[in-house]
Amino acid sequence: MVPGPAGTAIRARLRVSEIDAAVLAEVGLFLGGLAAGDLAVLSRQGLKHDSQTWAVRKRELTGVSSARWAGSITKATHDQWALARRGQAAEMAWLRKQIASIEARLARPLGAKADKREGLPRGYGSRAEWHAKSRRMQALRARLAGVGEDWAAGRVRVVRGGKRLAHLRHHLDQAGLSEQVWRERWRAARMFLTADGESGKRLGNETIRVTATGQLSVKVPATLTRLANAPHGRYVLDATVSFHHRSEEWRDRVTANRAVAYRIHHDPVRGRWYVTASWQRTPAPVLPLEAALARGVVAVDMNDDHLAAWRLDIHGNPVGEPHRFFYGLSGSSQHRDAQIRHALTRLLHHTRATGAGAIAVEDLDFTDGRCREKYGRNKRFRRLISRFPTAKLKARLVAMAAEQDIAIVAVDPAYTSRWGAQHWQQPLNSSKRKVSRHDAASIAIGRRALGHPIRRRTAPPHDDQRDRRGHRTVQARPDTRRREEPRPRHPGPRTRAVPPGSGAKAGDQRAQHRSEHAAEQQSWTQDSVPLSLEER
Repeated sequence: MVPGPAGTAIRARLRVSEIDAAVLAEVGLFLGGLAAGDLAVLSRQGLKHDSQTWAVRKRELTGVSSARWAGSITKATHDQWALARRGQAAEMAWLRKQIASIEARLARPLGAKADKREGLPRGYGSRAEWHAKSRRMQALRARLAGVGEDWAAGRVRVVRGGKRLAHLRHHLDQAGLSEQVWRERWRAARMFLTADGESGKRLGNETIRVTATGQLSVKVPATLTRLANAPHGRYVLDATVSFHHRSEEWRDRVTANRAVAYRIHHDPVRGRWYVTASWQRTPAPVLPLEAALARGVVAVDMNDDHLAAWRLDIHGNPVGEPHRFFYGLSGSSQHRDAQIRHALTRLLHHTRATGAGAIAVEDLDFTDGRCREKYGRNKRFRRLISRFPTAKLKARLVAMAAEQDIAIVAVDPAYTSRWGAQHWQQPLNSSKRKVSRHDAASIAIGRRALGHPIRRRTAPPHDDQRDRRGHRTVQARPDTRRREEPRPRHPGPRTRAVPPGSGAKAGDQRAQHRSEHAAEQQSWTQDSVPLSLEER
């Protein structure tokens, strides 16, 4: 069972005036500079920072801003530092894995085939490839040494505003941007207008405050008090905030003075300002697996361009017809997000319509998507799994399913496509229905979530045959003995399982005559006549 989301975030557009935009930009750039300086100080301290150094940094920031702005900045700095440290740990693990994989293949002879039983990888195809991989291994080792030094010193390398945008500064001609346009994007990315909420305070936030009617005000830093237009050093915007999604839940929290965090950010491409409100949710109790699957499950096979779904009952049998929900991964990131969100919305509506209480998905993880050592020279396949939005799909599906009271069950993805196509694709095909490999894989996923074996059992024979109807049905009870096995095969001409003359006992003619069949386990030989009888 996948637990539900721990937080919620909603966003609304701010239709600010020119004066409001200028004030927000000045405050954001000033606080962004403080955040950049605080991150540099923490990075220089490395592993020596503790609660005392944190208090010193916060006091220094409080004098030029405020106590709450200083708390938000230092907390964001620590979160960014911790995220960079986790990235370093993941990078070192990936580098070690790559080096070990290349070393194992370098030790093999050229052109040697892989031996799965012995655990030996295949060798490289040519001497030139072997030489190129040996050079790459040295480069990876040097890279690992550099990351290891940063990890030991507690030093992180973070670009506030984004490494991609910083790199774009040297390729403005290729990107078709002017220096002024790039500078606007860079300033917008480095702004800091984020304030954490605090329960018990007025409207749940003392720094960025939004009333129930939508009036937004910002606490101006001490250095910029000249910008305040309201008492207590606050600036009240002319624009109002109107949340359309979860507005009632947000209004209940604001009215009860419960903590709500806000973030104001600028999109220079569209020329718009946005405000995002977020808060923690009380974790809902996770349903037992049996209760979630009591009404069946909708099994989903995630693919590069669509979701293949099929409804399964509690016995693991497919019900109805397969459904496919298509989406596109081309275009801008906003377009891709909209496509994924639309496909997941249709999937949830289909699940509600079928009456199922859970959705079964694969627990996919393509962390080694670009690894040539694992996937060979199939560049198309490596690009496919590298751009596959597994994490985004799962995160969005969990968040959206929680609102519909639909449980998410994650299963092991091993061999679901292969076994689904082997046992379910051909039997479900008909003149009116064409079952794809992905549809069959969804059945395998659903049966694994329900606790049933993937293999499709043999249908019962007709009446008046060796086995009566009802024996070895498509789905046997869990307490049935030998339920995992197919119907026993009796070779021989009598059952017409093999052609005459090629059965297990085709050479023994007595075995075909059941009434006078001799002993099968041991042969019988006529004893010789006793000598005494011969003499008589």
